[in-house]
Amino acid sequence: MMTILIADDEPHVVELVRLTLEDGRINVIEALDGETALVQAEALLPDLIFLDVQLPDISGFEVCARLRKDPRFAATKIVMLTAAAQEADVARGLTAGANHYLTKPFSPVRLLSLVESIAPHAPVWQRE
Repeated sequence: MMTILIADDEPHVVELVRLTLEDGRINVIEALDGETALVQAEALLPDLIFLDVQLPDISGFEVCARLRKDPRFAATKIVMLTAAAQEADVARGLTAGANHYLTKPFSPVRLLSLVESIAPHAPVWQRE
């Protein structure tokens, strides 16, 4: 079973990720703020993490940087999933340790393609 953490304070984004990716082989967990994202990540060690930049308490950039300081997350794929689309935002996300940067709005097909490209073992394309 693959575990994906989505940290976003917009319920419709969380639901889109959940509906697009979750099934019997992928479990999507959610956090509505940065502190909860850190707690969930440390407790569950997800395979893939999506972080919004503008979370209510701790920014996605900071969450990413903190996770990257923990050796348990050295190989974890982290994607910034945000409306902050300026070149400086993308650079800041990658500098914080994100593997990829996906801007909102995004299509479910783009989300599936991204997951397949960064986590080839993910069972997203083997739908029954």
